[in-house]
Amino acid sequence: MTAMDDFRSDTVTRPDGAMRAAMASAEVGDAVYEDCPTTRRLEAMTAERLGKEAALFFPTGTQSNLAGLMAHCGRGDEYLVGQMAHTFLYEGGGAAVLGSIQPQPLPNEPDGTIALAAIEGAIKPDDIHHARTRLLTLENTFAGMVLDPAYLGAATGLARRHGLGTHLDGARLMNAAVALGCGADVLARGFDTVSLCLSKGLGAPVGSVLAGPGDLIGAARRLRKMLGGGMRQTGILAAAGIHALERNVARLAEDHARAAGLAGILAGFPELGSGPARTNMVFMTPAGTDVDTFRRFLAGRGIAVGGRNGSLRWVTHLDVDDASLDRVRAACEDYFSGNGRGQGSNTA
Repeated sequence: MTAMDDFRSDTVTRPDGAMRAAMASAEVGDAVYEDCPTTRRLEAMTAERLGKEAALFFPTGTQSNLAGLMAHCGRGDEYLVGQMAHTFLYEGGGAAVLGSIQPQPLPNEPDGTIALAAIEGAIKPDDIHHARTRLLTLENTFAGMVLDPAYLGAATGLARRHGLGTHLDGARLMNAAVALGCGADVLARGFDTVSLCLSKGLGAPVGSVLAGPGDLIGAARRLRKMLGGGMRQTGILAAAGIHALERNVARLAEDHARAAGLAGILAGFPELGSGPARTNMVFMTPAGTDVDTFRRFLAGRGIAVGGRNGSLRWVTHLDVDDASLDRVRAACEDYFSGNGRGQGSNTA
């Protein structure tokens, strides 16, 4: 059944009427020839908001990140990355498979950072036995957590001192900026390239944008074509991205508030092992209830939740409202009162 309340991810959002109208009326051209005015407007807008010289529209965040890594690194080079980072763990190994770039995974600290000493210690000497360390990549937000701006400055400064480039997987960078009450350019300042996703909490149906200096974005344009991302009348999609940037950034605060409210609801059921809200996410590792049975019970109530390996992740977004939280509360009350316990295995 289709979930009434879908907490699996903020990628499940659907364009509203105003966004669909913007898409329907978009002026288009051929983006491969660089003459799609709406796409060029989106790219210029994103570059300005991130404080960068240029930007390039991509169909997906995975491709945007990959093109960024490949623009920085050549065949046989190495990038430093958190071992739980999306670019390392959840993007199909594309940097290694398609870019011939060696990842050097480093432990992520509990707050999502990589210890500065670990970064410095992983930079290889100029020796024929080693891959050449070329790039430091970070992620913000990281599992919903906002990386401290002082840390970002220290980490990117360290990279510069060692001659490394810097790339930020900023898929949810706007969530971090809203949570801190600052501009996204403040958080992007120390990075050469930044990938921003439009199809997560911002609500666009498709697309990410890679921003950075003109030379790297020029290289990324060639790489995008090589990777199959050269699209034509992208103005229809870019119009949704423009609408999202103009109207759906400040409202991310509503998602954060609802995540906090959801965390409070879930905390009322100790068996769930719920943690605090992290921007628009709540993580939980149930110790007193069977995860699969609980998820099936929720599905029977029209509530979908993500997660893996015995943990659950709830993500709030623009298609989740206060009534959604009320339905979660009611479902949990029924399940833990015994009215629903044991029924989940028979529920689709």
